[in-house]
Amino acid sequence: MLSFSANRRIATCLLVNLLSSICIVFINKWIYVHYGFPNMTLTLVHFLVTWLGLFICQKMDIFSPKSLPVRRIVWLALSFCGFVAFTNLSLQNNSIGTYQLAKAMTTPVIILIQTTYYKKSFSTKIKFTLVPITLGVILNSYYDVRFNLLGTVFATLGVLVTSLYQVWVGAKQHELQVNSMQLLYYQAPLSSGFLLAIIPLFEPLTGDGGIFGPWSLPALLTVLFSGVVAFLVNLSIYWIIGNTSAVTYNMFGHFKFCITLVGGYLLFHDPLSLNQALGILCTLAGILSYTHFKLAEQEEGKSRLAQRP
Repeated sequence: MLSFSANRRIATCLLVNLLSSICIVFINKWIYVHYGFPNMTLTLVHFLVTWLGLFICQKMDIFSPKSLPVRRIVWLALSFCGFVAFTNLSLQNNSIGTYQLAKAMTTPVIILIQTTYYKKSFSTKIKFTLVPITLGVILNSYYDVRFNLLGTVFATLGVLVTSLYQVWVGAKQHELQVNSMQLLYYQAPLSSGFLLAIIPLFEPLTGDGGIFGPWSLPALLTVLFSGVVAFLVNLSIYWIIGNTSAVTYNMFGHFKFCITLVGGYLLFHDPLSLNQALGILCTLAGILSYTHFKLAEQEEGKSRLAQRP
């Protein structure tokens, strides 16, 4: 019964993450296209609203904050800022295809980090599920892959920092014995402070396109709504990684990418080539294989524990 209850919670959180992540993609696209709101500033708003949401949850006794020394989470907060900065720079200096291909490398890098530094083992079957997923990403983006030195540097740094951030989200929850809300409650304002320090290097603060620019009321309300959805995204990410693993979250990320492509085709009539359709099928085959092997390994582990005297 406990196992069923745990699986139901995981399924619910995955569904919340799926719906909120897809929702925020389209909201952010609307904000960028119709209002020209700057990308990193929008991320700052997302984390400030996330912290405000957690503060309200704490006042409503939904969770109890746990005192954490800043030095124990400062690298987590910095890695988040690096992840935002380098992925934005990668997107600015690479084609969409190159950017997506680089993002797909996050999963194998996470496996490498966890194997090397956290002594976590992954079966050969699990590693082989990366093959159809990578092939699917290549089929989706090969027509738009173009390399240049600066773009490759930013893409590589983006993959490394993103992988570290996702690994640390799970590792810190276990290391500090905190849940997703307790960790995010401290990390969100710290990351916001670091982001505020680096935003002037990339985006204007005043005038048109600046955080203190002359924004209309509809623009501000849409940005605020985006922040509320981001609260659900951030909280579900922390919960998923803390209760499953960074690799499982990455696999789910590939699934969301497929759903977003199909959704864009069905809802907005975005073009979808035969290669992209094959890429989606390959990616989904890899995700289903990973899910099957992961569940089989969990059942095998439970059987071994039950057989112990």
